[in-house]
Amino acid sequence: MLDIQEDAGGVTIKIRVQPRAAKNQVSGIMDGALKVRLTAPPVDGAANKACCAFIAELLGVAKGRVAVCHGHTGRNKTVRVEGLTARQVLERLNY
Repeated sequence: MLDIQEDAGGVTIKIRVQPRAAKNQVSGIMDGALKVRLTAPPVDGAANKACCAFIAELLGVAKGRVAVCHGHTGRNKTVRVEGLTARQVLERLNY
């Protein structure tokens, strides 16, 4: 089950990032985290930017509404999405 925390302004989602993949895609759920493969390298925040852009595209929200809260330098990240509920996130991810 995907680990999503909801509050008044939005949700936080745990994400496991695999940088330098062949293409950007969701590859399932691992230990409660959404496993995401990204083409961007883990250099100078490129993977964080790509992660935010990819999650925004998946969920149909603006890039400015998605931000990495924790895990800026690691593969395990917590991403905050403004303006959505946990139910909306699960529906848009088909989980």
